[in-house]
Amino acid sequence: MTDLTDKKILKLLQKDGRRPYSEIAKMLSISNTMVHQRVAKMKQKGLITGQSIQLDERKMGYEWSAFTGIILKEDSNSESIIKALKEIPEVTECYYITGQYTLYIRIVARNSEHMRSVLYGKIDHIPGVLKTESLIDFGTAFKRGVPIDDGVSSS
Repeated sequence: MTDLTDKKILKLLQKDGRRPYSEIAKMLSISNTMVHQRVAKMKQKGLITGQSIQLDERKMGYEWSAFTGIILKEDSNSESIIKALKEIPEVTECYYITGQYTLYIRIVARNSEHMRSVLYGKIDHIPGVLKTESLIDFGTAFKRGVPIDDGVSSS
């Protein structure tokens, strides 16, 4: 899969995906070229699937967010429902899960009225959606990527 050097590169990129490769090379005492080659190889293997920035939702005007479980009339409708959910910009994540819900989504909204319009005006009108149940998100305690065991303790 990956060796120790790859894991160290991944760990640094996970903390800051915009970190210059030259800085990573200096931190790991390897050449800049080696960092470029290894990152390219990890992208080719599909280990690194992209790089993105994270926006502050509240500063973008989205004061509310909720986690919503969706109960479907028939689980066989899930693909068409997912396609419809992708068309709703306020739905930022969608997961298949076990239990009473088939899908679990995350919704962002400007305020309670906006949240209500997304839930009742958009999601509840998707053919095949039987019921939704939402939990209001009061904020993120922490969020992180998957653990990368590189033999070095994290700080």
